[in-house]
Amino acid sequence: MGWWQVSADTLASSRFVVSPLAEAVASLLLLERATAAHPGERAWLETHLPAYRRRAADDPVSALVIRSALAPRWTADFLTPAPVPAPPGQAPPSFAEELARVRATPPDRARADLAEALGGPLPAALDRDDLAERAAGAVEWVWTHTVLPDWPRRRRILEADVVARTAQLGRAGWAGALNGMRPGVRWLGESRLQINTYDNPPRELDRAQLLFIPVTPDRSWVCWDIPHRYGLVYPCSGVLAEAAGRVPLPAALGALIGPARAAVLVLLASPLSTTQLVALTGQGLGSVGRHLRILLDAGLVRRRRAGRSVLYFRTEAGDVLVHGAG
Repeated sequence: MGWWQVSADTLASSRFVVSPLAEAVASLLLLERATAAHPGERAWLETHLPAYRRRAADDPVSALVIRSALAPRWTADFLTPAPVPAPPGQAPPSFAEELARVRATPPDRARADLAEALGGPLPAALDRDDLAERAAGAVEWVWTHTVLPDWPRRRRILEADVVARTAQLGRAGWAGALNGMRPGVRWLGESRLQINTYDNPPRELDRAQLLFIPVTPDRSWVCWDIPHRYGLVYPCSGVLAEAAGRVPLPAALGALIGPARAAVLVLLASPLSTTQLVALTGQGLGSVGRHLRILLDAGLVRRRRAGRSVLYFRTEAGDVLVHGAG
């Protein structure tokens, strides 16, 4: 199996990071594979895949660069750099700042990374010096046309996942936070993190920073900037949740307490933070807060602190009300 030996210093400096570039590359992977993991991805593909394929047909060289970079055996490293977290108190890097790192890839390195991804020599059409620029252009198109219009909602979902993972870390340690994060990932104990099931030699991450990067498409990969930082990109939780107006609610419950409040109560079958509820319901922070206060006063939900977050969950009375309403 492939695993990383993680020192105590690396664990202490590890972070969850939201990366616009990772979100765009995950969306590019989804378009390139054209295989949906759930109905939400299927609808997204139906909307954006025709335009993506037209772009590929109009620029076959760039299309070949992307197909090579996203080869099934490996993803070209220059396309997926490990994010650089912002120092405390500073804004995180923008998509343009992250993409600039891809564009700045030296031609020799871009060719070598593509050859590694393909597992053999490059096609003659890729014997050129603008490979990184063409790859960056494709990622930028995906960001501008398919991700950016929906970025505020996606970012809320990603931030909610970070809150949930951080709470799991506080309750159950690294095993609870990481197991099941992506296929093949699990905490082995003794400072060992399994990253996949391949028969690869272990890698020592002494004094490096370890990053966990959620994305909303059902895609995952590893990335690095050796020796400074290593990252695990994983599909976040909560992405399958419907917006408030589409949550399948018992009609009687919606009539009794209102559909928006009922949506909050139904979601609280498992503990969630206010941030997560905002992301999953599509309701505003003030509205979610009012619903929670009323549900708390009615004895239908309780709350507890998990690290810096406050998690809400249904009481037995809340369960009875939801299940009794069908």
